[in-house]
Amino acid sequence: MTTIRSCTKDDINLLAQVLLQSYRENYLYLWFDGGESYIHANFSAERLEKELSDPNAAFFLVYDEQRPVGVVKLNINKGLGSYSADSALELERIYFIKEGLGKGLGKEAIDFVENFARERNKSIVWLKAMDSSPAVKFYLKKHFRITGEAWLSFEVMKDEYKRMVVMVLEL
Repeated sequence: MTTIRSCTKDDINLLAQVLLQSYRENYLYLWFDGGESYIHANFSAERLEKELSDPNAAFFLVYDEQRPVGVVKLNINKGLGSYSADSALELERIYFIKEGLGKGLGKEAIDFVENFARERNKSIVWLKAMDSSPAVKFYLKKHFRITGEAWLSFEVMKDEYKRMVVMVLEL
């Protein structure tokens, strides 16, 4: 059974553990430095505590049975183009450890995000995904459409992974 639950500051250690494991299992190939600069900048307890204290941010842990296997981070009011912050929700992160992959948990997480957005009367959910990622096909199957592109500027990231696509799900 899948459970998705909201995180609090009491969850920082567990949140960091799942983020670190998923990042190390899935994304180290992107970096010249093995991802250490990104991990240090984004997954420290201090950084997560700061993000959790932001009223516009929402973190969720995804459980498969009783095991935490994924993290979802939303920016509740984040505009995009002609969509105001009031009408748009950004899916900033959706990470799963390898044990959680291939079980339909990503679909359940996207369905959860879509319902979360609808409950807040959002017009769209949007995200950025690496154009080289198999996740793009997954999002297209979930009715997201590509609306633009963006580029990452991390110096220690390999150039072939810096292009992102902006994807929008209209609700």
